[in-house]
This record gives sequence, C-alpha cells and structure tokens, in this order.
Amino acid sequence: MYSSTRQSEASNSLETVMRLATGSAVVIFSVSTCCMCHAVKRLFCGMGVNPSVHEVDQDPRRKEIEKALMTLLGSSSAMPVVFIGGKLVGNMDRVMASHINGTLVPLLKEAGALWL
Repeated sequence: MYSSTRQSEASNSLETVMRLATGSAVVIFSVSTCCMCHAVKRLFCGMGVNPSVHEVDQDPRRKEIEKALMTLLGSSSAMPVVFIGGKLVGNMDRVMASHINGTLVPLLKEAGALWL
C-alpha cells in the first residue's frame, strides 16, 4: 500500500508540473537565489519573451516538484528547467545550446512567445 501511495504522489507531482508547464508559451522552473536561473530569465527577457516563472523554492510542494522535474530530465535536478510550448527543453545547458545553434528562436516563434 505504501508503494502505491508513493506512486500516486509521484503521478500527482508530474501532473502538477505538466499543468504548470503548459500554462504559458515559456515556463521556467527556477530557484530564486540561483545565478543560472537569473541568467536564463534575463536571456528570455532580453529576447523580448515574457516567461512564466515558477520559483520552486517558494512553493510548499518544492520536494515533489523537484522529484517530478528530475524524473522528466532523467537526471538530478539542475535548475532552471525550461518548457517552451509545453515541451521540455531542459536545463541551462540545453537552452544555451539551442540559443547558440539557432534553434531557440524558431521554438519560441512556434510557441507564440516571439513574433519577430
């Protein structure tokens, strides 16, 4: 019974993360004191994108959300975690790689987060 309760909690946490992730064109799961989170928020704002930011450290469900993000990433949680158009892009490394190789802007345009 304990195992099924934990599975149910994990499922609810994943549903919560996915509900939040699909709430806006760009969603950033962040920690308010994290310099990398600040950098990715500045990147998007500098591009003219207005991301929805969910500060995980200010959420009472922090542990559950972090576990759900770790499950989605397939690794230990490294904030920030970015979703564009409801799809997981990944953490800072993936966002910056997409920005450098030119695939970030098309993703943002497709999601309706960037018009130019």
